[in-house]
Amino acid sequence: MVVATPPQTKPLTDEELRKMHAYWRACNYLAVGMIYLRDNPLLREPLKPEHVKYRLLGHWGASPALSFTYIHCNRLIKKYDLDMIFVAGPGHGAPGVLGPVYLEGTYSEIYPDKSEDLEGMQRFFKQFSFPGHIGSHVTPETPGSIHEGGELGYSISHAYGAVLDNPDLIVTCVAGDGEAETGPLATSWHSNKFINPARDGAVLPILNLNGYKIANPTILSRISHEELEALFRGYGYTPYFVEGSDPVEMHQKMAAVMEECVLKIKEIQREARINGNLDRPRWPMIVLRTPKGWTGPKDVDGHKVEGFWRAHQVPMGGMHSNPEHLRRLEEWMRSYGPDELFDENGTLIPELKELAPVGHRRMSDNLHANGGMLRKALKMPDFRDYAIDVPKPGSVEFENTKALGIFMRDIMRDNPTNFRLMGPDETASNRLNPVYEVTKKVWMADFLPEDLDGGELSRDGRVMEMLSEHTLQGWLEGYLLTGRHGFFHTYEAFAHVVSSMFNQHAKWLDICKNHVPWRRSVSSLNILLSSLVWRQDHNGFSHQDPGYVDLVTNKSPDVVRVYFPPDANCLLSVADHCFRSVDYINVIVSDKQMHLQYLNMDEAVKHCTKGIGIWDWASNDDCGTEPDIPDVVMACCGDIVTKESLAATAILREEFPYLKVRFVNVVDLFTLMSEGEHPHGLSNRDFDSLFTPDKPVIFNFHGYPWLIHKLVYRRSNQERIHVRGYKEQGNINTPLELAINNEIDRFNLVIDVIDRVPKLGSAAAHVKEKMKNKIIECLNYAHTEGKDQDEITHWKWPY
Repeated sequence: MVVATPPQTKPLTDEELRKMHAYWRACNYLAVGMIYLRDNPLLREPLKPEHVKYRLLGHWGASPALSFTYIHCNRLIKKYDLDMIFVAGPGHGAPGVLGPVYLEGTYSEIYPDKSEDLEGMQRFFKQFSFPGHIGSHVTPETPGSIHEGGELGYSISHAYGAVLDNPDLIVTCVAGDGEAETGPLATSWHSNKFINPARDGAVLPILNLNGYKIANPTILSRISHEELEALFRGYGYTPYFVEGSDPVEMHQKMAAVMEECVLKIKEIQREARINGNLDRPRWPMIVLRTPKGWTGPKDVDGHKVEGFWRAHQVPMGGMHSNPEHLRRLEEWMRSYGPDELFDENGTLIPELKELAPVGHRRMSDNLHANGGMLRKALKMPDFRDYAIDVPKPGSVEFENTKALGIFMRDIMRDNPTNFRLMGPDETASNRLNPVYEVTKKVWMADFLPEDLDGGELSRDGRVMEMLSEHTLQGWLEGYLLTGRHGFFHTYEAFAHVVSSMFNQHAKWLDICKNHVPWRRSVSSLNILLSSLVWRQDHNGFSHQDPGYVDLVTNKSPDVVRVYFPPDANCLLSVADHCFRSVDYINVIVSDKQMHLQYLNMDEAVKHCTKGIGIWDWASNDDCGTEPDIPDVVMACCGDIVTKESLAATAILREEFPYLKVRFVNVVDLFTLMSEGEHPHGLSNRDFDSLFTPDKPVIFNFHGYPWLIHKLVYRRSNQERIHVRGYKEQGNINTPLELAINNEIDRFNLVIDVIDRVPKLGSAAAHVKEKMKNKIIECLNYAHTEGKDQDEITHWKWPY
């Protein structure tokens, strides 16, 4: 098989080569200085122990290849006036990115104390990986970054998300060969099957094949050249190889190959945009094989360092106690010739300064990397126009998420270039398929004749389906961070697949919101959890896990929201709010099956605006003449548990007419927290006003019951709050059987009330027995007939 490397010409003149290599030396010098030095930044005096940090933190190994790639991107940006940003998958190699960002001036513009002089460089060095200052990864504080690269695996998907609907943008994405072993990265190579060259930009993936992780070889570096090439050809790319260790030769090779790749990208796009050829192209990618810790110490204390795993982090330590190591460090740093690179003031010399692009063409100042500067608000239809008619609470049924699908259909119609819907093969399953009336699923792979019969595939579709939650969320994050809007939906139980990915995005938003004022607001990451635990009776135990929201509640209250709309009109109101919001992760939990509808649109808007409230029509504690003090509060959060709580309330009102029942429904989960813990939290006064200070509360919750206890732990008399929820008791059950097994059903709730309300006492013994008998009767019926009784399935609110 012929390797797709162009003839080894020398695209760089001797003068260009000299300058580029000098610029790279400056980058490497800065990288070493960031890791080691706190003073004497340009070695204007002999290096002493007091010039070196006490704690040496940072990663040298990946840094030289990152800066090497960065400066070759700069060359092509200037030559072809490219609109390009840079994604560093091995984000721990931050010195290799921060160096060129500093040299091109953006860092000093944003952080004036890190000026382009001796004093600024000293601060720049000292504050890297230093308490309270510059992070050790490509953090949100880094100009030009849309990807921190702390948790590995998401670089490629972020890059591809950034170029969707960005026809002029190229994202050069360096993926580490250790990162390439992660599941998310391995599957994200397939993103090329979803890029339409007529309307999307391009990603130039570069595999940084330096051979080692922290202390182990990488798989892709230890397979044959032929196998590695076949792997990427199998992914649908044309791989180009740039391999070696001699800087002079590598500069020429990299310049030739990167230029060839950019020209190939332009050719593919021209073919699609001018000639209309939308056959899936083979996009170029590069395998860059260089030594780990390139240009660093060859060995230390008789042990190999450059080209081995020991170069991963700090190649040498003990500078305050080992004079030989201190001498070696100074020798290493002086090998880059800092006096030739920086003038007397500590500023990069002019002939090197001019190598970088200027203004917004600098990758560190590209507007796409600060997407809020490009963001435009969605053109939103009025969600009230999609209202479900509710003549009487609990009297009609509708598929809640279908209403959302109709609403989203028109959002996608009105926003054809800045909104994407993403989900893992579940758009129709989650009842969002009305969107297919205005767009289809993008598909650049092969078509079959039968796809015309309901396949909903198109080269220019805007729905994105792939059975990889990591890739989908990565696309959407990249799309949002570059200034657009979108929506991600998935089965509730499998949202855990991206739990740590959610963590990383929440941390990114938290830092941006609270610590990086120059970053503009971006659209919220909106996530729908559907196909819920209580309706996974057909898939069984493996599909029953409502715990994703537990994870969400652990994150900063500044950036996370969780909503449990009880019906379709509430879901529409919540969704409209989420689509308009910025800088949040909004998690909406809503089922797709037929459910009772409770509130008309006006009522739904008021209820969702408050986030929590009393449903007067379901309560009987308002007597009009005496204080409204209920005997018990029936509370619920979640669409399915709301029905069971209402059914229990109806039984209580029938069996005990004298019992005062207050019915409280929660939409915004965080209203349960105290106002000091969350901005949506209720004051203690308002909480007690709803739930009373001392009456029993029977709380029926969609998820794991202990989450509610965690949220209300600061409330008074919390021992009176009794929570029912999912307790890992599931199988192939009918809906009611599953509810009974976990004690969230109407009958067990009635028993709870009887046990908790003193005034009922022994007088309620017969009703309690009746409830136990109903449980047995319903279970027997389910096990005999394979379904629930019609009176259960078709229950309506009777009052």
